[in-house]
Amino acid sequence: MKLTKSFLASSWWCCLIIQTLFCFAAQSSLFATAAASSSSSASNKDDDTIPTFDTSDSQQSASDYANYFSAYADLFHQKIMLTDHHRMTAYYNAIVQNRHVFKDKVVMDVGSGSGILAVWAAKAGARRVYAVEYTDMAKYAREVVRANGLEDVVMVIQGAVEDVTIPEEDWDRFDLQMEDGDVNSEEECHVNQPQSQSKVVDIIISEWMGYFLLRESMLDSVIRARDMFLKPKSGILLPSHATMLIAPIMNAYDHSVIVKEYKEGMVEWNDYLNNLKKQYGVDMSILTEDYDKEQRDYYLKSSHYVQLEDDVILAPPAVVKTLDLAVCTLEDAKGVGETAFSFDIESSEGGEGDDEINGFAGWFTVDFQTRTDEVGKKFGAKMKNPVHFSSSPEIGETHWGQQAFYFPSAIPIQRNSKVKIDGTMEMYRSKENARLYNVKFRYTIAAAVDGSNNLMDPVESVYNIP
Repeated sequence: MKLTKSFLASSWWCCLIIQTLFCFAAQSSLFATAAASSSSSASNKDDDTIPTFDTSDSQQSASDYANYFSAYADLFHQKIMLTDHHRMTAYYNAIVQNRHVFKDKVVMDVGSGSGILAVWAAKAGARRVYAVEYTDMAKYAREVVRANGLEDVVMVIQGAVEDVTIPEEDWDRFDLQMEDGDVNSEEECHVNQPQSQSKVVDIIISEWMGYFLLRESMLDSVIRARDMFLKPKSGILLPSHATMLIAPIMNAYDHSVIVKEYKEGMVEWNDYLNNLKKQYGVDMSILTEDYDKEQRDYYLKSSHYVQLEDDVILAPPAVVKTLDLAVCTLEDAKGVGETAFSFDIESSEGGEGDDEINGFAGWFTVDFQTRTDEVGKKFGAKMKNPVHFSSSPEIGETHWGQQAFYFPSAIPIQRNSKVKIDGTMEMYRSKENARLYNVKFRYTIAAAVDGSNNLMDPVESVYNIP
């Protein structure tokens, strides 16, 4: 039997707690979304724009802060990310090992948090760094900058990047320059004229990735910052590229625990109903169907945060989306269009019992490298020491972990047999909360045993990423 990695590891629990808190903050949205999961994905795409902070709807902004930003104002949350060795090493190497890219450049850190990326950029030789942070973590970032003697280089700006303007005094003080011929219309930039004239940033660096890359939808802010501030021909974004991957998994223990918790929850509910009627004379059995739906949505129709061992992956992963940060659009950030995948799985040899397929797992990679678009290849800075980061099981623990999409029941793989899974995956924003996503899988499973083929009925499952 294969188990998840370090089930009791502190980082696992910390990340699980944060995902659970986010889930509770938006619980009503999640349940409502699951209720509509049988409808077409198009119906969920009617209103999937992230609130920007110049919106006239103050209630919308307040809700977005409560459901998303508030957690990032806590040092405890920042510590989880800062103690992620793989995350820290990737960003540190991308900056420090490419000092030639940062020397004398203007840098913007979008979603700066504790300010550590901004500090590294300054130490790598940047002449001006704008550390943009929406939450009150900005006050701690200022303290970190001051403690490291970099307040003359790093300017911490508290606010949404959509509302930021380059300080007028910086134009002369830091000799800010736009590229020759950089004339962009207001329509192209989607911002007001003063901001559209502020494309003076050479490098945008940001740690924007969420679970399965897109959850939290912070990529929207990075794209807006790029269109508002980055030099279009020579400017670079770090990370520069991102990739989403999925693979089938055998993770029997975790899968069984989740199914067991669902079943035990329903047993407890029925015991409660019996005691309620016996002691207080009230029959609430009419609510059983709704309660069961809530439990199914939470346990069986939501993805689950996991830290997987590499040997639970049953087939080479399939790429379902790639992003070039230099040219991707807000539309690209909304999700993954229907994308085909195919997996060939062979049963293990010499095992004591049959293997099984418990579901799919999803993770991401990002690269810090030279621009690959035609304009960027000609004018962009060259990353002599590119860096690759992955949240895959083979890397070890990261605070992102992986997202597991468990089947309603395990699919057995008989010994000396082969299984083929063909299908599609689609990912789109929740209609109720645009920072959360739904993932739809459609697939068929064909099993070959002793030369015979047995094809299961097509399956369609929709999961929330809480």
